[in-house]
Amino acid sequence: MPQLHLTKVAFGCRDLDALRLRVAARADNGQLRVPTRMRPKRAAEAIGGNLFWIVKHRIIGGNRILAFEDRADGRIDIVCDPELETVTPVPKRAHQGWRYFEIDAALAADDSGAGKLPPQLYGRLAALALV
Repeated sequence: MPQLHLTKVAFGCRDLDALRLRVAARADNGQLRVPTRMRPKRAAEAIGGNLFWIVKHRIIGGNRILAFEDRADGRIDIVCDPELETVTPVPKRAHQGWRYFEIDAALAADDSGAGKLPPQLYGRLAALALV
């Protein structure tokens, strides 16, 4: 069975470097806590998966999901490993909140540098099957 992951838009991030800075700034005591309003019904399946970040309509990286914890204000924290794993960019439409994301195998690590390309250039190269 494929591992269950979540996707979330990194609102305001323009590229991978901005996402890295945001994750580093939010990391505390070896954890990244991402608040959300709703606990996933399939939370148990998502533990061990990734919270993949969407930047400019592409999944460009993710953090391993460690747990889901209740907050005093009634919200939920998605507790993640603070180590951001970059992946080969995958097209993904933006959405509000988080969404389930199932894939048969983990996304490949991005050693090509394609994640650093401007979105328009990446889209054109992908249309030509060059990336």
